[in-house]
Amino acid sequence: MAITTMTRREAIRLVGSMPLVARTAGQGESVPPLAPGAPMSPERRALIDAFSAKLPGIADRFEPRTHKSSFAMPYRLFRPSGTARPPLVLYLHGSGGLGDDNQKQLGLGNIFGTHVWALPENQKRFPCYVVAPQTDRGWAKYQASSGQPPRVVAGFGDGATLALEIVQALVREFAIDERRIYVTGQSMGGAGVWNLIAHRPQTFAAAVICCGSATPDDVTVASHVPLWNFHGDADQTVPIAVSRDRIAALRKAGGRSLSTEYAGVDHNVWEWAYTEPALPPWLFAQHR
Repeated sequence: MAITTMTRREAIRLVGSMPLVARTAGQGESVPPLAPGAPMSPERRALIDAFSAKLPGIADRFEPRTHKSSFAMPYRLFRPSGTARPPLVLYLHGSGGLGDDNQKQLGLGNIFGTHVWALPENQKRFPCYVVAPQTDRGWAKYQASSGQPPRVVAGFGDGATLALEIVQALVREFAIDERRIYVTGQSMGGAGVWNLIAHRPQTFAAAVICCGSATPDDVTVASHVPLWNFHGDADQTVPIAVSRDRIAALRKAGGRSLSTEYAGVDHNVWEWAYTEPALPPWLFAQHR
């Protein structure tokens, strides 16, 4: 199959292209305490604003690099200082990061999921590498159709494959703790996380997904992977049924999945998810 570059508009159209059946996820998992206040309350919005105020200058510490394989994939790398064998966080951007400029995957809505791990206070408590690759064709597997946008199909994605190659190359280059490699992403990037843990479930110590779009991958093979999933119940781009179905399937398979739904929040759930104070401690406590 020829590789087809995807536009952002095509990626957004793909998000809602699969049939969905709404279902309520099972209960019984213990979710860490969330930040106080309803999602739209002034105190909760103040937490997001305070996070945003800390971000200037952080992107400058992400080194631009390029990985060359079946195609070239640009990426940005944040390095911790003075720590022996730190973990690594792999972040997969949403459709707003599509391209090859090696910049957009750090900006717009992706600023939350890339910068949170690099904040000085988090690096002090949880020093880690952060790698943010950029794709121009999505993360999951797509198949071109004549006169139509590419459609999502089962299989290990070309974008996900190169993202994993980047992680493997970094493990060879730096003293990274291979027992603590984490993956996170939002929207289209969330679909990439589902794709990665479905096809390489032994690689990651934990996963964090924000409003991940639908793929036909069988995620139950990753039921052993600790996962925290976030979705807004007012999401108009990726229906919350996508997350509920996935979490229900994982729990039925005996998974250790956590699920947080924010009332009244639309597709930009990453603003709430990545500013949850409990998220970094939960993530870095996970080991393979």
